[in-house]
Amino acid sequence: MSIDAKMAWRNIWRNTRRTILTICAIAFASLLLVFMLSFQFGSYETMINTSVKIQTGHLQIQAREFQEKKNIRLVVPEPAKIAEILKPIPGIAAYTYRGQAFSLISSDERTYGVAVTGIDPDREADVSRLKSLIREGNFLTAEDTDQALIGRLLAQNLRVKLGDELTVVGQGRDGSIAATVVQVSGIFSSGISDFDRAAVHIPLKTFQEVYSMQGAVHEVVVIADSLGNIEAIKTNLERGLSSLNLTKPLMVLDWDELMPGLRQSIEMDLVSGLIFYLLLVLVVAFSILNTFLMAIFERTREFGVLMAIGTTPARLTKVLLIESMTMTFIGIVTGIIVGSLITLYFQAHGIDFSGASELLSQFGITGRMYPKLSWLSAVSGPLAVLMITFGAALYPALKVRRLQPVEAMRTT
Repeated sequence: MSIDAKMAWRNIWRNTRRTILTICAIAFASLLLVFMLSFQFGSYETMINTSVKIQTGHLQIQAREFQEKKNIRLVVPEPAKIAEILKPIPGIAAYTYRGQAFSLISSDERTYGVAVTGIDPDREADVSRLKSLIREGNFLTAEDTDQALIGRLLAQNLRVKLGDELTVVGQGRDGSIAATVVQVSGIFSSGISDFDRAAVHIPLKTFQEVYSMQGAVHEVVVIADSLGNIEAIKTNLERGLSSLNLTKPLMVLDWDELMPGLRQSIEMDLVSGLIFYLLLVLVVAFSILNTFLMAIFERTREFGVLMAIGTTPARLTKVLLIESMTMTFIGIVTGIIVGSLITLYFQAHGIDFSGASELLSQFGITGRMYPKLSWLSAVSGPLAVLMITFGAALYPALKVRRLQPVEAMRTT
């Protein structure tokens, strides 16, 4: 250890109480940043996976402009060919086909406009959480033809219960009138009001017959085994689709294109969180600034003596910066270790949100949420603390350069 480092280490512990308080402030800030960033990133992943497994999937293959227009004529004509492209692509956990049509649905008392979705019962259970959301009745089976699943709010609005019949009237792909009668076999509740109020699911085969789809579908829904694989899967899908040379090209949309509202919610939450973290770091920076300003005032006479015997101002500045960075480093390392341990505990056990707020309920989150520790969450916050505290310590350290030895030695 150099002489400057030894001198800095000795000076740090001149005022033990102040040093420990400063280190604790830095450690607490680092701990809080590690945990909160891990919690934010983990909650975003939970929100994304929960939301896409209720409605959209991580990716969808659609006809161009179907996402904007929802025109029943904009179809994926040969889903079997798409399946051949999907099978060899790594990272795909499951996929399914869906049909979508806006229709009127009537009970004995009321009529509402709803989104009728045709689903493959066997594949849908692997792609979405719809089966687990059934609160009354049963999920669809491959043998069902005239059965339907409806949201709880829609069931209340239509004043129907299990076993009641509903009349569905819409327009087929060929322009004909699409009409059928279905029986309520299950009632689901996702916690997402708009979805529970306007969603009806029927078997895909029934949907294709009623709406004259001629074997076509509107969406090929894909679930990835992790969020990190989505970009690679999308690239492989686009490459595979281009090799089909279709007369009407298809497009691949990922979750943030399918659910822009979710992306905006995440961005708004991240920005508000960053503002809070910046304020926290600034409070710690002012604590460091105060500590070293006090140290300079208390040691002005000492600095004057050192400069009088030949110590250069640059060397004094170096010693003061070593002192500040040593305390900062101890606090940051302590904060990262303790913050990581706390995060790992809650990553394993989760945080109970059974009484979730209305905002979380919009994304179907009503249970536990899990922080996710990563290098980014463990390092980015403490790194910001290091940079800002270095800037805060630099100002008082540079003040030493302006000291005059004779005047400094007269200071009491």
